[in-house]
Amino acid sequence: MPTSPRRLSPLPAITVEAPARLHLGFLDPNGSSGRAFGSLGLAIEGHGTRLTARIAHGTRQQTAQIEGHVTEAQKERIAHYLQQLQAALNEPRAVDIDVHEAPRSHTGLGSGTQLALTLGTAFARATGHNGTNTTDIARILKRGARSGIGIHGFDHGGLILDGGRDMRHASANTLPPLISRQAFPDDWRVLLIDDTSREGLHGDEESRGLAALDPFPETLAAHLSHLALMRILPAAAESDFDTFADAISDLQQTIGEYFAPVQGGVFASPAVARALEAVAAEQKAGIGQTSWGPVGFAFVASAQDAERALATAQRVTPRAPLTFSIATGRNRGATWRAANRREQGADAA
Repeated sequence: MPTSPRRLSPLPAITVEAPARLHLGFLDPNGSSGRAFGSLGLAIEGHGTRLTARIAHGTRQQTAQIEGHVTEAQKERIAHYLQQLQAALNEPRAVDIDVHEAPRSHTGLGSGTQLALTLGTAFARATGHNGTNTTDIARILKRGARSGIGIHGFDHGGLILDGGRDMRHASANTLPPLISRQAFPDDWRVLLIDDTSREGLHGDEESRGLAALDPFPETLAAHLSHLALMRILPAAAESDFDTFADAISDLQQTIGEYFAPVQGGVFASPAVARALEAVAAEQKAGIGQTSWGPVGFAFVASAQDAERALATAQRVTPRAPLTFSIATGRNRGATWRAANRREQGADAA
């Protein structure tokens, strides 16, 4: 009997590595134009998620082993995801998970979605469910309710714009469509600043915060859409850094002022804000906060400019609980590798 295309021979072990992402802003948070949210974002190198899945001995009733660089909260989340995957894919075997690296949760780098998609991809391939794609996994694990940046970034990398959700026809399982994906210039850099004393809004607190906000003005939604479509994306395509930086800062200031009542200001962390404002005062930079933060970012035009920005940020915040890193854009999606296999991209996998 021929093998089903969705149930290929399982692999002894599979390692999946996925990029972090910066959420650069919503275009219309409450759908004044008919489509809610709509997101601009960038996949970046560093701060990624990498784990290995192996089929455990025994049956579904056995508890999978979850080991590695994870917190107790992340272990609980992984265990819950594994149960959902087993049920959805009708897979009786338990799968052991070894987490090699994962970013700090609730900082704005998309750690929750990347953990879900990385785990789901590793689980599906380790158990032979190779026809299960990223969209399937996102629906099973209930990711992408507002933004599609993490999902599309997992598959493609690069600078991404999603189309939000059609408020007239969207269901709970409708994922924001990919509208644009383009390569991010190799020379540009991103200074990332994390306030380790804080976490961004998440879960029920995030939902309550969004519900408490006034309706987003249609004029501002039009302004942000114009910034994304006619300034940010064209500037990146033409490597026009000055236009890109100005437009990113404009978009971030506009959306940050809207969210300020529930996050305490344009930036969630005053220390991050102080560092980024100092950077922008000394050189051309596109500054802002990814998602609810507390991680803030400064886009700069070169590696040399990134070192200057880092020195400035550190100088003005000598005693703040901040960590700093310099990242590049990542123009490829998640990768996976298995025993005796070459590493492959998520698109081809």
